[in-house]
Amino acid sequence: MHSLANLQVLYLDSNQIRDVLDIFCGLHSLGLLDLSQNHIFGSIPECFGNMTNLRELHLDTNRLTSMIPATLLSMKDLQILNLSSNFLSGSLPLEIRNLKATYSLDLSSNQLSGIIPTTIGMLQVLQNLSLARNNLQGSIPESFSHMVSLEFLDLSHNNLSGVIPKSMEALKSLKECNVSFNRLSGEIPGDGPFRNFTGQLFMNNEGLCGDPRLSVPPCQSNSIRRSSKRKVLLLIISVSGIAAILIIAIGALLNLWWLKKPKSGSELMSMAKYDRFSYYDLLRSTDNYNESNLLGEGSYGSVYKGILSDGTVVAIKVFNLLVEDSLKSFDRECEALKSLRHRNLTKVVSCCSNPDFKALVLKYMPNGSLEKWLYSHNHFLDMFQRVNIMIDVACALEYLHYGCDTPVVHCDLKPSNILLDEDMAAHVSDFGIAKMFGQGESILYTNTLATLGYIAPEYGSEGIVSTRIDVYSFGIVLIEIFSRMKPSDEMFSGDLSLKSWVEDCLPDALQVVDANLIRPEDEHFTHKLKCVLLIMNLALNCCRESPGERMNMKDVLANLKKIKHQLLMAPTLRP
Repeated sequence: MHSLANLQVLYLDSNQIRDVLDIFCGLHSLGLLDLSQNHIFGSIPECFGNMTNLRELHLDTNRLTSMIPATLLSMKDLQILNLSSNFLSGSLPLEIRNLKATYSLDLSSNQLSGIIPTTIGMLQVLQNLSLARNNLQGSIPESFSHMVSLEFLDLSHNNLSGVIPKSMEALKSLKECNVSFNRLSGEIPGDGPFRNFTGQLFMNNEGLCGDPRLSVPPCQSNSIRRSSKRKVLLLIISVSGIAAILIIAIGALLNLWWLKKPKSGSELMSMAKYDRFSYYDLLRSTDNYNESNLLGEGSYGSVYKGILSDGTVVAIKVFNLLVEDSLKSFDRECEALKSLRHRNLTKVVSCCSNPDFKALVLKYMPNGSLEKWLYSHNHFLDMFQRVNIMIDVACALEYLHYGCDTPVVHCDLKPSNILLDEDMAAHVSDFGIAKMFGQGESILYTNTLATLGYIAPEYGSEGIVSTRIDVYSFGIVLIEIFSRMKPSDEMFSGDLSLKSWVEDCLPDALQVVDANLIRPEDEHFTHKLKCVLLIMNLALNCCRESPGERMNMKDVLANLKKIKHQLLMAPTLRP
């Protein structure tokens, strides 16, 4: 790079570059560096802070890890900084205040944690700020109101709590403020730019209240006169008394009906140790659904870690009944988990069901999801672990397709729905949109769609459901676990998808395999690479466009076991 010392602009985006950033440190004349959508790994070197001529730096959609160096955020002349879609961790440095010339800052889709520093309010020329899809906590700083040029703000998909500062009403240029999928509470500001915002920008914050047009409950008024309060209280007492009598009578009738109702073996088995839990049982077990116990969030609700009164650790899936089809999802998952029994499926312990609250109590999986292990820099899966996990998943799907009285189609297989127990054995979870076939049925139609990127073509376009859509999703997950590339990655757009990218690269498996999994200097490099090639070809056979051309899960499982046997042929590769 020394011969390029006077280079001022360098575009290398959307390539297959696999290297570390240190090689660019000598280019001190650069004003613009675009390395987005590559496979660059490692940390952001401190030397980037010495490239004082830089005005634009694009490092998004790579595989960068570690913390954001304070030197990078001390570049007072930098105008655009994009570090999104990497694996950066740690907290935001206080030195962020030094980006005085920056008008676009995107740190979204990383693993940043901690609080948003109040010093961010000193960025008075900043127009676009995205901190979305991280693990940020704490409150939204009041100092946001000092960013007078701010036009687009995205804080969605974090763990932020507290109120939305009313002082942000003074941000006259603000066109969008997305705080959805957080834990915010209190009244949504109603004046200034907030008059023009829609409810989507505030959704999935259960504690927010305000204008009903934002799809949130109205805030309680403090202006109710004491006399009115007394009248309301008397009315509540009267109605409650009548309701209590009715509930006791209905409860007695229901209890008689329940005692007379014959119970299936599966129902008796699930209730053998635990009765149904009450809302307060689960409230206590999760410490009032404390965010420190939150394990994850999905389309229909949230999952918390809970400790029952006897000390048993469980996972509690709480359904958000405000979300459309959430009640159907709860009923469907109860029906599926009640009748399914397999070592590689999530085990249901019990449930809690009343008109205003629905929850499932599930066996706790201490190692979390496959997605966490794939994309967290604190975790790593070796070749054998990845093969064994996918064999477990294949076993579960083979059981669903062939081991039940009638076929069951999961419909939403993806890494976040594959959970790992204490022995790293995989368990398929989340049957919220599963389809259970009737006697003699082999194809169904549905309007319920799964996660984009994992959907089979016939399912996405026509809503056709068969066991072959699970096979397609399995193939995509199989590619993902060995490439460490999500089908939703920004590099996949237009005609390029995760599947077509692998098709284009093969038979050169080194182009697609996770760079952390196989390195040229590894012992048995060629042997391991050959196994990856077999895995990728198997995955592509699962992902054929025509359902009839796809393999079935019996054959997929048999092929995976053969590949595992080939791995075992190299003695030093054995676990």
